Amino acid sequence: MAGKSEAERLIEDLRRANREKEAQSAVDEVLRRAVASPADVIASVGEPEAPGLHTLHHSPDLTILNVVWSPLMMLLPHNHNMWASIGIYTGREDNIVWERRGAEVAAVGAASLSEKDVYALPEDAIHSVSNPIGRLTGAIHVYGGDFFAPEGRSEWDPETLRERPFDLEAARERFREANRRFESGR
Repeated sequence: MAGKSEAERLIEDLRRANREKEAQSAVDEVLRRAVASPADVIASVGEPEAPGLHTLHHSPDLTILNVVWSPLMMLLPHNHNMWASIGIYTGREDNIVWERRGAEVAAVGAASLSEKDVYALPEDAIHSVSNPIGRLTGAIHVYGGDFFAPEGRSEWDPETLRERPFDLEAARERFREANRRFESGR
């Protein structure tokens, strides 16, 4: 893989997979092939340098992000109201899976993802994410819809586990704060 043309090819392959009858399964297969060679993904999207949600593709029916997690960063329990698939190309991403219990959630499972792993979340999934290691983690996150249109989405308070509306700007601020901590620790 070499440079931008490979990133464009990955995006085209994911867009094509999203048109399949079993879109998420097809997307997962594309992600598996991509992250099977982490060096190729890095050559395509670049070495992770700063925590953030780096948009590779955004449309009403598909969002593709290069998500870079800061060391030891955590994100609140939240939902997407659309399926999501995650492919790790460097580092680790730990997901806790939650289940609604009234206005609160309870942890019901977990998945520890490492380089070359692909993980699928169904449309109704609630999860929280952390990077448990001391270096940046890079992952391609693919969403079966418009990730940046958070209407009807929720997040849960980390202390009380009570539901509240999802705040996309607050999530972006968590990444900015993680980036500031990361930069000050270099």
